[in-house]
Amino acid sequence: MNLKYLSIASAITLALMGCQKQDAETDKVAEKTQAAEQADTKSQAYQPISTDRFGIYTDFTLTADLSHLSSNQKEMIAVLIDASKIMDQLFWQQAYGDKSELLSKISHEGAKAFADINYGPWDRLEGDKPFLTGVEEKPLGAQFYPEDMEKSEYEQWQKDNQAFLANNRDAELYSMVERNDKGELTLVPYNVKYKASLEKAAQLLKQASELADNKEFKNYLKMRAEALLSNQYQPSDFAWMDMKTNPVELVLGPIETYEDQLFGYRSAFESYVLIKDLQWSERLAKFAAFLPELQQGLPVSEEYKQEMPGTDADLNAYDVVYYAGHSNAGSKTIAINLPNDEEVQLAKGTRRLQLKNAMRAKFDKILVPISQLLIADEQQQFITFDAFFANTMFHEVAHGLGIKNTINDKGMVRTALKETASALEEGKADILGLYMITELFNKGEITEGKLMDNYVTFLAGIFRSVRFGASSAHGKANMIRFNYFKEKGAFEKDSATGKFRINFDKMTTAMNDLSKLLLTLQGNGDYEGAKQLLASKGVITDELQSELDKLTEANIPVDIVFNQGKKYLDLK
Repeated sequence: MNLKYLSIASAITLALMGCQKQDAETDKVAEKTQAAEQADTKSQAYQPISTDRFGIYTDFTLTADLSHLSSNQKEMIAVLIDASKIMDQLFWQQAYGDKSELLSKISHEGAKAFADINYGPWDRLEGDKPFLTGVEEKPLGAQFYPEDMEKSEYEQWQKDNQAFLANNRDAELYSMVERNDKGELTLVPYNVKYKASLEKAAQLLKQASELADNKEFKNYLKMRAEALLSNQYQPSDFAWMDMKTNPVELVLGPIETYEDQLFGYRSAFESYVLIKDLQWSERLAKFAAFLPELQQGLPVSEEYKQEMPGTDADLNAYDVVYYAGHSNAGSKTIAINLPNDEEVQLAKGTRRLQLKNAMRAKFDKILVPISQLLIADEQQQFITFDAFFANTMFHEVAHGLGIKNTINDKGMVRTALKETASALEEGKADILGLYMITELFNKGEITEGKLMDNYVTFLAGIFRSVRFGASSAHGKANMIRFNYFKEKGAFEKDSATGKFRINFDKMTTAMNDLSKLLLTLQGNGDYEGAKQLLASKGVITDELQSELDKLTEANIPVDIVFNQGKKYLDLK
């Protein structure tokens, strides 16, 4: 080859090599730039949209007098708290997914704390709105269903599997819905999905049972441990109903279905560890016996009250020392009515647990300031803790009233009403709780305080609970009640002061009318009627929003968040 051409060829080759090297370096720079941009975008996605709502919770320390407990019982409480922490981890998975992954990507400390309270990046007390940039809307079915599943697809699956569901009544209650290798919907039981975690929790419950001094509680802990492993919870629910004298209480497992807002079928993991208040419990013991009589007196046609509630129910007061999972997410529960199993309820009734210390915190820190701002001055004398306690207690008792099965062969009420069932049930319990109090005052069975205390405190309670938002069944129930009561003239607003006062007679009429409406919708399994009621009345109107804005401007907390755990109880 001519040297001239060789030189040219060599030059071209070197140039090409240089270009290739430069291109490779350029590609690396581009890749690094793209990765940095992606990382920056990802980081930006976890910044707070606003910090305005990060202060809506006020803290409260959960403690109780443990001096009357044995050393074994104190050690047992520590073990039960450890088991409860597992329920907390499982609820994170059901509600959002990987907790540590989410929190590690939030640099803003206020946003991180708010995500921890809400068990995810959605504000539970503001209709589950995202509070972090780059976060999509919360799925109605949380993590219970495949992300790509349409509601109609699952309804078709139900039709195709009617025989299986009829023979396995709790299959949907204790399972996740996933896709198999063929892309078809399939149920994955909790004891399969969360096998390792539930085995660890079961082992802790068995360990706690060895420390239990109370025979019935020891038996319950063993049976609940078995339930976690078998996915069969009804036997342990029956055992739980037999406990009467245990000073320490535990509510643990997959229980409430509020987190499943797509259908309201699937239960979420949670836990409470409680210490019984013997003195307060003794005051409450007599009221469960009135359930059958009050059932017969409900302001509705006979066919809607044909089921007779069990009388082997009890009412007790507790100081709660630990919340976990669903019970600790967003607004905090202050009373419990369990078990939810309709067969257990009809056979044995339910147990109602009033969480006195948490209730007191909400009364002092939230309800009293609300009443001072929104209730007419001359009626503020009727805002009392005893009335707040009674309204909350009889709400739980009233879950036992009404009907569990539809009167027209549509199956159980909770199944027929789908995602509307929880809001209607909470609304029913609220209004029938007030009905029960009214009847018991009229019978002379309640002698402390005045009936007006309960009515005025009930109205103040609506303003408190409606702030839980549209994603809360309790929040929706209170929206319905506020709008219904307003329409019926149960209260009026003083144009001069901007404060509300109760019209006692009209409120009594509205209470009975709303009771009849809700009981009828439930008994008929009227899904369309329930949706219409929620759409028309389960909303925050401009007028109601203006009142809620006053509470925000006054910096009145929306709810409480707990300082809790072994260190606050001086336990190891």
